[in-house]
Amino acid sequence: MASDAARRQMVVAPHPLASEAGMAMLRAGGTAVDAAIAIQAVLTLVEPQSSGIGGGAFLLHHDGQRGVTQAWDGRETAPAAARGDLFMQNGQPMPFAAAVVGGRSVGVPGVLRMLEAAHRQHGTLAWSQLMQPAITLAEQGFAVSERLSRAIELSAANLRRDPRLAALYFQPDGAALPPGSILRNPALAATLRAVAEQGADALHRGPIAAEIAMVIRSHPNAGLMTADDLAGYEPLRREPLCRPYRQWTICVPPPPSGGLVVLQILGLLEHTAIGQLPSGSAEAAMLLGDAGRLAFADRNRFLADPADLPVPVGGLLDPAYLLLRAQALQAGRGIAEIRHGNPLMAPPRATQPPQPEAGTAHLSVLDSRGNAVTMTTTVEGNFGAHIGVGGFVLNNQLTDFSFRPEIDGFPVANRVAGGKRPRSSMSPALVFDAQGRLVAITGSPGGARIIGYVAQSLVALLDWGMEPALAAGLPHVGPMNNAVELEAGTAVASLAALLQERGLPVVTMAMPSGLNLIRIQPGNPPVLNGAADPRREGLVVAE
Repeated sequence: MASDAARRQMVVAPHPLASEAGMAMLRAGGTAVDAAIAIQAVLTLVEPQSSGIGGGAFLLHHDGQRGVTQAWDGRETAPAAARGDLFMQNGQPMPFAAAVVGGRSVGVPGVLRMLEAAHRQHGTLAWSQLMQPAITLAEQGFAVSERLSRAIELSAANLRRDPRLAALYFQPDGAALPPGSILRNPALAATLRAVAEQGADALHRGPIAAEIAMVIRSHPNAGLMTADDLAGYEPLRREPLCRPYRQWTICVPPPPSGGLVVLQILGLLEHTAIGQLPSGSAEAAMLLGDAGRLAFADRNRFLADPADLPVPVGGLLDPAYLLLRAQALQAGRGIAEIRHGNPLMAPPRATQPPQPEAGTAHLSVLDSRGNAVTMTTTVEGNFGAHIGVGGFVLNNQLTDFSFRPEIDGFPVANRVAGGKRPRSSMSPALVFDAQGRLVAITGSPGGARIIGYVAQSLVALLDWGMEPALAAGLPHVGPMNNAVELEAGTAVASLAALLQERGLPVVTMAMPSGLNLIRIQPGNPPVLNGAADPRREGLVVAE
């Protein structure tokens, strides 16, 4: 945690070396976007299991001087040749693990193109300067963290099948790199030097792009991506999706981001007295859980890339619709049967069956000009598709699509289609007060759990008035489709029996969110207070 009225800028990132790289850019006169770019480059090296230039991201940017907020969509896309049956074999969905490893699951990376576009508008430092911290670390090496070492162990069997990744992450005797060992990545340094000189074209055109396409198409579990798919990728600048919540306004990226679901959860909770309940009470857990279950039912029915099938955003956030759905919420009794709603103008759809979602990283930045970035970035699963090119990992983002393209003759909104962006849980958020002043930045990694993590963090900050450190460390209660998850080893886990008696379907499990937050108390200068989730290795740096 960090708080000091004299501090004018703050970085919170999931790894200390990434936080330090971001602050170095701010010290050099850079903007929040400059810092975010340097952070992402370093995360590609030090947290490859979660994010990197081989993946995608959603970013919100707030211009502190003009008061303008923009959403940037750097989500991966399906290759042009992809069809709805990409993950179907003999009329049935492939086993998830079999679909993940290899070229079939790799989407066209988008994060670098997105950051390049944001830098053109909001950056001040030279693009090449932003790559330098990561290049230096890749060449000189860094100490492997316990978290990275565990991640290597978790995916060891699949990582060893790729000679590039095996050479990076294992010792000569075949053992995973232990904590404290020095990892150097000269291949990534070479890639980032090319990116420093050529921009995102280094990844999307030329030799690196050709190698990406070759590795994907020649894998035993081959994919469809071509060099033309890489060359044709375009990030999208979108209007943020903003909704009032009590006296605040919360902004998130629009679909296919998961931010819509966060806004739905809050729109339901707005009709409750959750702010008057103790944060660790069974009653608060009931409301958080059932609001999340209702929102997830709508998510699984309607949320997808709106460029393929329209998403009824207005209907899902309509106050009358949310009021109707909220009537089912009770602090003393769980909803017996969760069903999706019927928002205005929603076309017939099939509900997507549950399937795993994992991975991701999050960063929050506020610069001395009042510009802010909240960005969630991912390669999807632990080490993505377990394919390495140029010292970085390729994503397995296409497994975020529904494996079934239709059910009972109705299309699944999140079906695979050429050029389509898969549905995401990533939900970076900005909070504004009644005067339009930025007062909070939040977001989290965690796959599908991101939605619950971010919603709970906003309730903690706004309804319960918690400082960021308390909000980031709060025991988790969150939705996962029809179930509600309770964080194992915390006080909320002891509520399991009582919640089940009240009809809430609960599961107890580890929930290492990785939330990070910045709270801004308006003033001249503002008072900054930030926190990184104590469950992980993130760091707050402020000056």
